[in-house]
Amino acid sequence: MDLRRAVWRKSSYSNGTGGACVEVALLDGDEHAVRDSKNPSGSILRVPRAGWVPFLLAVRCGEFD
Repeated sequence: MDLRRAVWRKSSYSNGTGGACVEVALLDGDEHAVRDSKNPSGSILRVPRAGWVPFLLAVRCGEFD
């Protein structure tokens, strides 16, 4: 999938001081993409729509810490 036209949104928790920032884009085909804003050309995690809410809940519960 071509991600060059993806519209990325930075996390509302980002304070703009260069810390740990996450960007999210909604992709065609009902997928979400997640990337590190400090490394936009790096790895991108793609999450299908059905897995988005469980993914967010896991993040909030600290399952990926």
